[in-house]
Amino acid sequence: MAFLEKQSPGRVLLDDTVALTALIEASQNLQSHTVSLLRPGKWTQTVIKRYSDFDMLNSSLLVSGVSLPLPPKKLLGNMDREFIAERQRGLQVYLDFITQHHILATCQLVKKFLDTNNYSANYTEIALQQVSMFFRSDPKWEVVEPLKDIGWRIRKKYFLIKNKEQPKERQVLSWVDLGPDKFLSDKDLQSTMKLLPSLTNPYIYPVTFANTSELSALVIRMFQEKGTLRDLICKVKPKEAFMRKYCSPKKIQGLELQQIRMYGRQILEVLRFFHDKGFPYGHLHASNIVIEDNTCKVLDIENSLLGLPSYYRPYITQFRKINTTESIDVYSFGHLLYEMTYGRPPDAVPVDQYPAVTYTSVVSVLQSILSTDACKTGMPTVAQLLQTPLFSDVLLFHSEKLQFKIPTKLRDALKSAKECMEKRLQEEQKTHRRLTRAQSHHGSEEEKRRRKILARKVENTVTGTGTPSQIRMVPVWYQSMYLDTYGSCMVPVHISRYVWFLYGTSPCF
Repeated sequence: MAFLEKQSPGRVLLDDTVALTALIEASQNLQSHTVSLLRPGKWTQTVIKRYSDFDMLNSSLLVSGVSLPLPPKKLLGNMDREFIAERQRGLQVYLDFITQHHILATCQLVKKFLDTNNYSANYTEIALQQVSMFFRSDPKWEVVEPLKDIGWRIRKKYFLIKNKEQPKERQVLSWVDLGPDKFLSDKDLQSTMKLLPSLTNPYIYPVTFANTSELSALVIRMFQEKGTLRDLICKVKPKEAFMRKYCSPKKIQGLELQQIRMYGRQILEVLRFFHDKGFPYGHLHASNIVIEDNTCKVLDIENSLLGLPSYYRPYITQFRKINTTESIDVYSFGHLLYEMTYGRPPDAVPVDQYPAVTYTSVVSVLQSILSTDACKTGMPTVAQLLQTPLFSDVLLFHSEKLQFKIPTKLRDALKSAKECMEKRLQEEQKTHRRLTRAQSHHGSEEEKRRRKILARKVENTVTGTGTPSQIRMVPVWYQSMYLDTYGSCMVPVHISRYVWFLYGTSPCF
């Protein structure tokens, strides 16, 4: 695909769904200003931030409508030691809040604040360059306007375009970098993407054009003026920014039971179609569904082919039994069903307590997917969900012939790529379990007592070997690296205490 640039050697494909975390290790005075020393992610270089940097980030995030816990600014007494310590604690609470918020944690503003090296690129400008090259190779297309930030992915950009031969029709062009789960060869990926426009299914939104290079992909679809299912639920306009629309919507409304049953049945039918064909989907959520003539049609069926991680991946990595693309689809359907019922996503998962609703048949299906037991023991199958009272007697009126012929060689390649995706997920789930066990052990009362005893021994040792003129005690924040007793997993643990220093030496810990 000549109009897209070649992949740079050694290019690292980042998983942007992995939330960055940051520990404020210390605060210090620098040129009459107080700065915070942040250590983001896993063992990366310390980042220096002033309060004004936090304030600027906070101002940019206010568009979300979320109430953010940024400590207030103070003009007088802001160099006082007690105030600095209090502000440091407040800024840590602020960082923890935004890095644990599902939507805020994945936005480029937060990523760039914590990891400038990997997230400083202007992806809109890059996308425009690539799209312009595409238009030079196929001049019948013309950009009407960029659709700025309507999606949640950092490396995916959208443009409203038109075909010069049909100037009244509006279509959407999406451009995206290939992701870390891209396991198809370039040749197989190109061949599979070219099949997508030929796919016919009443519950799949048709693809006008699709193509890829070694680096990125480009897909064109008709523009849906009414927006997505989530736009309908949140009563927002489709061209608004994702963060503004969905972080804290002012008007939300769940669907009627009849709609829930009809839409749910249609979505389960398309999931069954994918599973029967051996086609990995894994990207079901309310923003990937449009409603057309009372029919649900799913979007972005190409995402798994392109190696893009799921919207719900931060949740999925916590549950070892959700380890196949089929179980990811069912789990995602549980989130979608909850959102259609209550008008908003669940606050946390697993969900064992549900708000009052007259649709008891809906709650029973939700419990079979989102409850603690379900997340621990495994997801029901699509066939089992279709047999529940909620969906079993729903009548479907579409009689179109389903068509998606995948050559045998490509089918084998898709199967292999699917297995590789699942293996990467399972390895990530193992890492999460090791971290959880290590942190749980490190926070146990027995381990706390052991550390106190060790700390006293170290202090006694230092006191016995040094002289008063050589030793001083200062309060510091440091990061204790704990070796997991179940493996070789190093876990960062936040500890605040007095640590002895010898003049001219490093801390004792």
